[in-house]
Amino acid sequence: MPHYDRLSRCADAPFHVVSNVDLFEQQSSTGGVWNHASRAPREELRVPQTNPHQPLEEPTWVDDHDIDSESTAIKPVFTTPIYDTLESNIPHFLMRHSDDPSLENEPLFAGHESVLRYLNTYAEPVRHLIRFCTQVYDIRRDSENGQDRWLVCTRDLKSHKVMERYYDAVAVASGHHYVPRLPDISGIRAWNEAYPKVISHSKYYRAPEEFKDKKVVVIGNSASGSDIAAQIGTVSKHPVLNSKRSEAPEFRREISWKHEVPEIVEFLPPTSARQAVRFANGLVESDIDAVVFCTGYYYSFPFLSSLRPAISTTGERVENIYKHLFYTPHPSLAFVGLPIKIVPFRTYEGQGSVLARIWSGRLELPSASAMRTWEEERIAEQGSGKRFHEMRNLTDFHYHNEMVEWALQAKPKKTDAVPPEWREMDSWFRINTPAIKKAFAEKGKARFSMRSARQLGFQFPG
Repeated sequence: MPHYDRLSRCADAPFHVVSNVDLFEQQSSTGGVWNHASRAPREELRVPQTNPHQPLEEPTWVDDHDIDSESTAIKPVFTTPIYDTLESNIPHFLMRHSDDPSLENEPLFAGHESVLRYLNTYAEPVRHLIRFCTQVYDIRRDSENGQDRWLVCTRDLKSHKVMERYYDAVAVASGHHYVPRLPDISGIRAWNEAYPKVISHSKYYRAPEEFKDKKVVVIGNSASGSDIAAQIGTVSKHPVLNSKRSEAPEFRREISWKHEVPEIVEFLPPTSARQAVRFANGLVESDIDAVVFCTGYYYSFPFLSSLRPAISTTGERVENIYKHLFYTPHPSLAFVGLPIKIVPFRTYEGQGSVLARIWSGRLELPSASAMRTWEEERIAEQGSGKRFHEMRNLTDFHYHNEMVEWALQAKPKKTDAVPPEWREMDSWFRINTPAIKKAFAEKGKARFSMRSARQLGFQFPG
């Protein structure tokens, strides 16, 4: 969150010289969502969970000796969706930052421990700017000496010290894996009351052992849903029922003990059957021991609840936004990392390149009406729901290249850092990633020695 010189204190005027940057992180370390909290207890899961407007998450205080044998510190831990054996679903040569190829020293699809180490190392140059264990609880427009600015209110989670400070601009990069989405299906409330703890969400999944010898339904067949169903099936009763609305990539269905079924339309009352559900095709399954929803998350920003016009009313998307990045009414507020179904790190690089040049006055935003028109056109194309920020079929590559081309319109400086555009070869590997991931998984333990797609028989034909 930057301070600028006194020549441009108005938050929506062009900025020129950054005098101070503060980064606030509620975790005790860098890495964000890649921090793994295997022993953190599960917070109360609301069933159903259809309200994105939840209070700030409370940490669990964990003796760090449980995580690091050389440490005895007590640290705040926040639940993330990283499970014990999670591996990335993007090959490392696409996933890595453009200016740090060291992730390519890891297996082709790196495990979460490797990704976290990589991010911690990457963050070292700015680590001195980060205030760890600090939770932002409110950001609002306020006046300081007659100038409208951003008042940022924070709380030190260890000392409980509260701090308020004014900033000219705020970049929100808090992610969107906080509030689980758990739909209100007919009968689910009564079913959950009758059979507590049977329904869960992928945010809280850690390992398959708790499903040993159980009859399990996994709802959702995206990357996490398919992977979690495959893991559970190694110890549960067969088949694992994988409930889905749409078709999954072919490689995700080739498991003999996983049976795909349509979406659940009703959780049947206990008076009619024991722990039973009805699927859209009429099939009824009873004696279900566990239901795991892999149904994603809402966009939720409790620290921006006072902002008007609202950032997000439904939680399906961020509203009043331009190019998935700038808050249109006050572009000195920006959101990095809103798009989904993307190659994330490089997408963030492209967004950051534009953000820095806009806020330093080297690039200009279009008029407010033009920015609103962009949002209207996006809604017409993708709808106003959760597909608004989705970027499938290489659209994330096109978006990144658009960001890079925009950034390059600024007058060059010696200190400039602009990521490269995605190339035709990169697009080819992106398209073939599901097949590469399948070949990688089929290697079993030998996959850990696989460092390149060529070792699996994939080579760009160009």
